[in-house]
Amino acid sequence: MGVDVITRIFLMIMTTFIFVAFMVPVVKKIALHVGAMDIPNARKVHTKPMPRLGGLAIFMGFLLGYLLFGESSQVMDSILIGGFVVIITGIIDDIKPVRALYKFLGQVAAAAIVTFYGGLILQDISAFGFYVDFGILAYPITIFFIVACINCVNLIDGLDGLSSGISSIYFLTVGIIAAIMGKIGLDMTLTFIMFGSTLGFLIHNFHPASIFAGDSGSMFMGFMIAVIALLGFKNVTLTSLIVPLLILAIPILDTLFAIIRRRIKGESISTPDKSHIHHQLLNMQFSHRNTVLIIYGIQILFAAASIVYVLKDRILGYIIYAVLVIIVMFLVVKTDVIVDHETFRKKSKIDKK
Repeated sequence: MGVDVITRIFLMIMTTFIFVAFMVPVVKKIALHVGAMDIPNARKVHTKPMPRLGGLAIFMGFLLGYLLFGESSQVMDSILIGGFVVIITGIIDDIKPVRALYKFLGQVAAAAIVTFYGGLILQDISAFGFYVDFGILAYPITIFFIVACINCVNLIDGLDGLSSGISSIYFLTVGIIAAIMGKIGLDMTLTFIMFGSTLGFLIHNFHPASIFAGDSGSMFMGFMIAVIALLGFKNVTLTSLIVPLLILAIPILDTLFAIIRRRIKGESISTPDKSHIHHQLLNMQFSHRNTVLIIYGIQILFAAASIVYVLKDRILGYIIYAVLVIIVMFLVVKTDVIVDHETFRKKSKIDKK
């Protein structure tokens, strides 16, 4: 990796970081003006109304980065159009919450644009000695993958700095892998543009936050995470999306746990609750800030394991992954992230009677 590449990476990060950091106060005023406020309620952690249009600042950083460092292509055009659909859908919801179905349709539309127009297709998976070609099913599977990433980040967005911090860790990790492997292309450019943008937002979003990402932010970050994964892991040795998925282990596991938990309760999978991983850590008497830092720490370990697996030693990568999975499973057993143990015990006593 030459000096020119390192200089370019530095400029991409610093330009978008500084721009977004200075744009956030402007976006706060816009949020206040249009009424895009997050009002506290029983299932939320914050106690006062907060502007929640942070995604607009991140999107503006993304656009600036593209204008300065990107190159026009059909793939890039599809990403711009899809990203615009996502951000508009999120902004509408931030101003006045809409039904989950309408947000879902916006997400599917954005995913379909990059899949069919941009040609970003999850055609096959190859990792850990396995290979699968999806054939004609590649199109719906790709759309599902993008929508799933969008919603994983959206669901984890429950504490100050959580979604933006996890996204920053993801972008930095993929950027490091791409740079070391010499993948100097669109994926690396978008990765560092997004890293600078999310980091610039994070300085306003970390606890105590002065602005929230909102659905506009969490959905756009999830969309770009999916796009970059599809762009960057398509060669013979890294066609699998398992590695980038493992970098996102916490939001993916949290989403999976939420689905299982709600199905056990007989509730819709879209029913909001206060049993996510971050809520469980708060219930264990960790402070707001420490809860976020603990999740960052676990996420960084998954990211480090991914870097080790891809670039250094696959066996060591397997070992680190296994240890981290055991830690997460221990957290599952010791908390109510899947099953409310108190309710379960009461039910057992009633059944015995």
